Amino acid sequence: MTSREAAALVRARWHKFIHNDQVKLSILALIIGVGVGYGALGFRLGIEAIQSQTFGFALHDGFHIVAQLPWWLVLAVPTVGGLAIGVFVYTLMPDRRAHGVADVIEAGARHGGRIDAGTTIKAAALSLGSLGVGASVGREGPVIHLGAGLASWAAQKLHLNPSLALTLLGCGLASAIGASFNAPIAGVFFALEVVIGHYALHTFAPIVISAVAGTVISRIHLGAFPAFVVPTYDIASFFEFPAFILLGLVCAVAAILFIRSMFLAEDVINRIGWPIWIRPMIGGAVVGATALFLPHIMGVGYAATNAALQATLPLWLMLALIVAKTATTAVSLGSQFGGGVFSPSLFVGAMVGGAFGIIAGSIFPDLAASPGFYAMVGMGAVAAPVIGAPVSTILIVFELTGEFSVVIAAMVAITLSTTISHAVVGRSLFHGILKRRGILIRAGRFEQLLTATHVGDLMTDQYETVEETARASEIRQTMENARYGDFFVVDADARLVGSLSFSSLRGVSLDAELDQLINARDIARLNPPMLCAGDDLEGALKSMEHHHEDSLPVVTDRESRTVVGILHHKTALMAYNQALLRARAEEHNEDADRR
Repeated sequence: MTSREAAALVRARWHKFIHNDQVKLSILALIIGVGVGYGALGFRLGIEAIQSQTFGFALHDGFHIVAQLPWWLVLAVPTVGGLAIGVFVYTLMPDRRAHGVADVIEAGARHGGRIDAGTTIKAAALSLGSLGVGASVGREGPVIHLGAGLASWAAQKLHLNPSLALTLLGCGLASAIGASFNAPIAGVFFALEVVIGHYALHTFAPIVISAVAGTVISRIHLGAFPAFVVPTYDIASFFEFPAFILLGLVCAVAAILFIRSMFLAEDVINRIGWPIWIRPMIGGAVVGATALFLPHIMGVGYAATNAALQATLPLWLMLALIVAKTATTAVSLGSQFGGGVFSPSLFVGAMVGGAFGIIAGSIFPDLAASPGFYAMVGMGAVAAPVIGAPVSTILIVFELTGEFSVVIAAMVAITLSTTISHAVVGRSLFHGILKRRGILIRAGRFEQLLTATHVGDLMTDQYETVEETARASEIRQTMENARYGDFFVVDADARLVGSLSFSSLRGVSLDAELDQLINARDIARLNPPMLCAGDDLEGALKSMEHHHEDSLPVVTDRESRTVVGILHHKTALMAYNQALLRARAEEHNEDADRR
């Protein structure tokens, strides 16, 4: 081979290498990881900057400082700040609500990983302001939404296909978790467990890169302990394992009550019917009033969580904080403050575990480990069922402690609490939120492809409409000139009234004497089944099969009933088959990766 041929071969292989999808995705993953890492850092510094202006110091510096503030300031900041938050939600937020991890899960399962960039920025600003005025919420959820939004923006700008866009979405999540907890492994598995839904190598590799990049950025600027300072733990005796089982049961109850409290608060606030813009102000007043007696509940609450891990809190206080933190988090989120539930669930879990440890130590002083040990196990055993990520939570415990004995205890408690909570309240708080919106998320790539395909993408505008007042002669004229045999009866505002078929026209079309006596409404099938443009493919096929229809009208929504198209059963089946083929192709790729 000549030198020229060798150079040409090198260029050809280099060109093939740099144009490989996996290489491109890995480079993007690195960029996203670094970007989200700095986004998480900026979000944390932004919270501290706002709190320094509102309270005079950053809340993570210690709850004891809050206790020294004037009572009116503790009450006024979340109340007045809540009013500003309410105006922001009412005037700027889509759907007039906060956005978070549940929306990321929905985007991954139903929208091909697409998140609106404007909503991402607004949601981050809302959560930043909420935490800045002391709302009892977490910061990890907003950081996850921000990271996912940045990744989705990049995917849309680069016109990536849904599969690559979903992987990049996972990269944003993984980097956010890694940067927040100094836990890159947990970040990887959180993305795969909660959003991606599979562990194929072609997905795994870029998510690892992104998680490591975010963690490195966090370590450079915040050190090795960005969230908690964890002491060294050790199990006192392996006879403690019955206690870990019992702790798992207790944490399951705490997690169930935590999840149900979130929904109860939202339902009560909605039932009262306060205007949306005033709800955060009232919620802020509740948080401020509670903080006058228990300042530990304000903000993220990591100072109190660290105190539980250090075993420096008395039993009565931890029991009180379990109730207070659950209640104030429920009120904060129910009143539309922005924020997450990860930190509050860790807070509650640490208090449950710490209290359990004190009680266990008083009964079996020679067999029980430190209350801080139980606090760490309790953290995971409450947080795992709340966020629906037991594997990721176990890994967070491992990466925070590095102690094998703690991980074994956590595995026992987390597995038990997650199993019980799942059976009682469902997969997670996030899935419960989506279910209350009428959105069911199921595991499996095929199901994700079905729910990510929408009626609006498949419908056609090749249909005919007649007004409900049209006479038989007009209907016959429309029928003669129509290219297709699908007719919809609409009112003067183009709202769907009914449907017509050739069979319903047969008798009228042959009797001209009925022309002035019968209109379209008289012979139409009134209130026919319909689809919305936003419905997914799975729901459309089920509706067609249930009503035995070969085609259904498509409307903007079921309230306006404005006709925008028609979906044919043949078209829906073709899309179904394509989704099945794509799912099988991805399974084939996963099998190839494993080999």
